[in-house]
Amino acid sequence: MTPLTGSTDRPGQLEGCNPRRHSDRKGRAGKAISREGRRRNRMRDMRFIISPAKKMIVDRDTMEVGGKPVLLGKTEVLLEWMRGMDEGELKVLWRCNDKIAALNYERIRSMDLEKGLTPALLAYEGIQYQYMAPGVFEDGAWAYVQEHLRILSGFYGILKPLDGVVPYRLEMQAKGNPGGEGNLYDFWGDAIYKELVSETDCIVNLASKEYSRCVEDWLEEGVEYITCVFGEEKEEGTAEKDGKKKGIPVVQKGTQAKMARGEMVRFAAGNNIRDWRSLKDFCGLGYTYREEYSSEKQLVFVKNKEIRETE
Repeated sequence: MTPLTGSTDRPGQLEGCNPRRHSDRKGRAGKAISREGRRRNRMRDMRFIISPAKKMIVDRDTMEVGGKPVLLGKTEVLLEWMRGMDEGELKVLWRCNDKIAALNYERIRSMDLEKGLTPALLAYEGIQYQYMAPGVFEDGAWAYVQEHLRILSGFYGILKPLDGVVPYRLEMQAKGNPGGEGNLYDFWGDAIYKELVSETDCIVNLASKEYSRCVEDWLEEGVEYITCVFGEEKEEGTAEKDGKKKGIPVVQKGTQAKMARGEMVRFAAGNNIRDWRSLKDFCGLGYTYREEYSSEKQLVFVKNKEIRETE
């Protein structure tokens, strides 16, 4: 795959990649992932964490499912819990309108967690996923994300990109718990974190606060946790102290940040990045790494002012 250097092209178009589907993609990608698994360094490589998206689709053509969610047993508990509610109760749980509540109420009645599955990375359709554009990944990029990328979910807990999922609606911040009092944070407890650190001791956070909390609340000494911030710089307060600018807030805007997070995953996959420090080279969508705002726990990328003014 042609290395990416932070393309500003339209979402979904990878440099050097034909977006048309190839009939042999499934077999070739599976072989590439297998070879990558045998070759990979046994060191505990970093893992990216990202949020899911509310909008989901079914795609059984692009890639084959490559496994089951590791915490599927807890997903089954959640499904039975929701099946015990009426449509009105679920509408409150899901915080949605009547139409969406009716759709998802019928969905959980017939839901089968073993059939009609879509690879997780292709199932979500939010802004972040549009800019990541996994539908046009080449084999090497699929192998990379399968090893390095994890999706956090209120329903599934934690997912690898090729784990088979069905469309669902359940946000992590939903106010409810199959065990009784509390919420989904209480239900999941440290299960998501434990699964993550069983694979790595270096986590790169590209998730929203709603989902990163599932990891941050349980962080232990010895685990590197680096958050990527994509923002815009305000002009006021340019005083400097010890080489660091003070009083210039970097404001992160939701939609722009989601776009950049997706581009960051594309960048990492296209360049086979293994060390989080190499993420500093990211320059997609007009963002540039800013040392003066960053730290060992936070990589701050600021959008070029000229590009902002043309948007």
